[in-house]
Formats: sequence, C-alpha cells, structure tokens
Amino acid sequence: MNPNAINFKMVFRTIGMALMIEGGFMLTALPFSFYFHGGDYKAIILSSLITLIAGFLPYVFTLKNPDKHVGKREGYLVVTCTWIAMSIFGSLPYLISGAIPNFTDAFFETMSGFSTTGASILTDVEVVPKGLLFWRSMTHWIGGMGIIVLSVAILPFLGAGGVQLFSAESSGPMKDKLHPRIRETAKKLWGIYFLLTLAEILLLLAGGMPLFDSMCHSFGTLATGGFSTKNISIMGYSPYIQYVVTIFMILASINFTLHFYALKGDFKKFWKDDELRMFLLIILASGLFIGLTLFIQNAYDLEHSMRAGFFQVASIISCTGFASEDFILWPTQLWLVLLFLMLIGGCAGSTTGSVKVMRYLMLLRMGGREFKKIFHPNAVFVVRYNQRPVAEEILTKIVAFFFIYLLTFATGILLLCINGIDLISSAGAVATTMGGIGPGLGVFGPMSNFSAAPDFTKWVLSSCMLLGRLELFSVLIILTPSFWKK
Repeated sequence: MNPNAINFKMVFRTIGMALMIEGGFMLTALPFSFYFHGGDYKAIILSSLITLIAGFLPYVFTLKNPDKHVGKREGYLVVTCTWIAMSIFGSLPYLISGAIPNFTDAFFETMSGFSTTGASILTDVEVVPKGLLFWRSMTHWIGGMGIIVLSVAILPFLGAGGVQLFSAESSGPMKDKLHPRIRETAKKLWGIYFLLTLAEILLLLAGGMPLFDSMCHSFGTLATGGFSTKNISIMGYSPYIQYVVTIFMILASINFTLHFYALKGDFKKFWKDDELRMFLLIILASGLFIGLTLFIQNAYDLEHSMRAGFFQVASIISCTGFASEDFILWPTQLWLVLLFLMLIGGCAGSTTGSVKVMRYLMLLRMGGREFKKIFHPNAVFVVRYNQRPVAEEILTKIVAFFFIYLLTFATGILLLCINGIDLISSAGAVATTMGGIGPGLGVFGPMSNFSAAPDFTKWVLSSCMLLGRLELFSVLIILTPSFWKK
C-alpha cells in the first residue's frame, strides 16, 4: 500500500467497531424500558440490531490483509466520521419509536447527546418513555469521555494508531499521558470517569433522588452534558442535590490527569496546576458576583442567591447546562457574565467544551511577554506552564485555534440571523452549541428549547456541536484539498 495514501480499510474497520459498541450500549436501556412499561423496547432492540449489523459489515469486510497503519489523516477522518455515523444510528430509537419522528430533530437531539451539548428539541421530556430517556442520557456518558478513547481502551488491534485517534478526539492544546502506552492511559481515564459517576449516583440517592433520575443526572453531570429527566431540569430538586451537582460539575471540568494524581495521593501536582488555579478563581469571582447581585437586588435570600449563583456559574463554565433557576429573568448584566463563561469552558483534558481555560492562560502570558519585549527588545522571554517552557509550536496553534473559533462563531451567528433569528438568540445559540453547553439566551433560554427553530438553523447548530466537540481542527482539516492529496 502507498504509505502516503489514506488507509480507508482501517478507517472503515474502526468506525464499524465503534458502531458495534454503540449498538451494545443501546441495549442498556432495555431494563428501564421493561421496568417502567414504556413500550419502547421494540424500538430499542431493532435500533440495536441495525446498528450492530451496520458496524459488523465494514468490520468483517476489512479483516482480510489488514494494514494497521493509522496516521494523523486516518485519525482525523475516523474521529469525525465516527461522531457523524454514531449520531445517525443513535437517532434510530427516537425515529423507530415515533418519540421524535422528524430526522432533523432526532439527529439534533442525538448529536447534542454525543457532543455533550444538552440542547434539546423535546418540549415535554417527562412524557418520553424511560428507556429512550436512559439512551438519551447514555449518549452523554459515552460522548463525555469519548467513544474513540473507549475504543482505544478496549481495541488492541489499533496498536500505535491509537495515539492518533486519542490525540484527534481528546480535548485541549496539551495532553499529558498517564502511561507510556496510550491504551493504558485510556483505561485509566475511563476508570476515573466511572468512579466519579458512581460516587455522584450514590450521593444523589442519599439525597432522595430516585435511582433512574440519579443515573441520568450523573451521566449528564460527569459528561458535562446537561440532559435532565425533568422539564425544569434541577430546579425542582432540594438544595442538597443542587450542591452535589454543583460540586461534580466542577470536578468534571478538571483535567482528568489531575484526578489520577489526586487518587494516587499526589495532591501537590493537583493544587499547583496553573490552569486549575485560574479555573477555580474564575468560578469564585463569577459566583460571588452573581450571588451578591441577586441578593442585593432582593431576588432571593443570601443562601439561595449564592447557591443559584455558583450553580449556574459551574453549569455554564463546565458546559453542562443544567438550570436551577430561569436566568433569563435575571438582570441583563448577569446574562453577559454567563455569555462570557460560555466562551471560556473548563480545563483541557476534561469532558468540557468551549475554548478551555488553558488557552486563555497562554494568551494572557503571551500578551505579557510582548509587553516585556517593548521595554527589553533584546531579551528572550519564555512562556511557561507549570514552571515548564511551552513550545512556540503550541503557542502558535493556540492563537490559530482562538482566531478560527471566533471566525466560526461569527459565521454561525450570521447564518442564524439570515435564517430569521434575532442577534441575542443567535449569539447565545452558537455559543452554547459550539461550547457544548445546552441552554442559550433569548428565545433559546434555559426554560425553552430549540424545537421551534427552523430546520436550517438546527443543521447549522448540529454542525457547531460537532465542530466544538472535536475542537475545530479535527473536522475542518478534512475539508481542505491538501488533506486528500497523496
């Protein structure tokens, strides 16, 4: 095989395996379908069979004389095509059951799940059969850590190619390995992800939340997705439950590598991380500002104001999108704070979306370096992260990412405005879908959804979800002519 040609056999084989994993995960919804007598079990079983067959066929037909080479181009192609294919087949339970009969809506809901966005077209979540609701939350949980990371963890045939897939799918400009073998790293990440999910389920159960709701909300929290089983999200639950969810939204926003070191007892590395300190400072400042503003304006009492402020800050900056209050009713200046947080996101190496705190930290330090050069033009200044110098190549990529992110953000707003959406709602919708957050502003606020949006708008926003989840380059690079040249 030409070493410069794309290894399509490996691409199809990996996508096929991912679809088989997805088909298996669909069956996890069956116990809840049977227990709650939702009548959706036939749709779940049929959808699983179709997905398993669709994955099995390309896997089998590419077994003969396999070339296991997976380079960067194969990595980007696999990740992008896998997310699209999984969203198409993940729509089947909604379509076959009739819960969401329109393909555009079903695809939007599924892409929102796998991209951990949490934006929804469902006007009444509570009438949807429980099996489908569990599958809806499961798409969050799978997408949170990433189906590609899962594949790398369990598929030995990927070998060294797993590095390319892990790199293309994982979030953030700089990714630390926990282990020299990428497969072991993926296993450890999924292990931490599972433990945190289990811990939240148990704490929510202790607060009186039913098991089904505890599992679905924990999936949405750790994936920083935000799908709820209730129309009013977390608003109807007790303060204890809101505090638990707040804590776990913050934990899910932290680099999972740091969680690994903390579990090993290496708290020094955890607390001395530059990005984590800046992230927590943003949460503290924003939460206090919103909480005190609500209290001063007599919106709630002090405890309620602070709880509402920190919950919504954690929800937006973590890109989870749960709502404990209808923040559209808050003063307009607080909207601006939340929009600002939408454009920040959590830490690199977490399940969050948006730009990430690390990139902003590097941009600030690069700006500081340029100021120093003005006064000391002959001196050499190095941008550092955690006391280590950052390569100029990484800094260049951060600047390029930030520019392309803003350009894509502006393009999305323009397309929505052309489609008849007002400016505030358009900006909020594009920010929330690119950042993987869920609720937007204006007509797409936390107590409304995207059901009334035109189909064109839904496809634009679905594209924003994919671009945001895979951090732009993994998707945009395959649209360039040079990507396909031998």
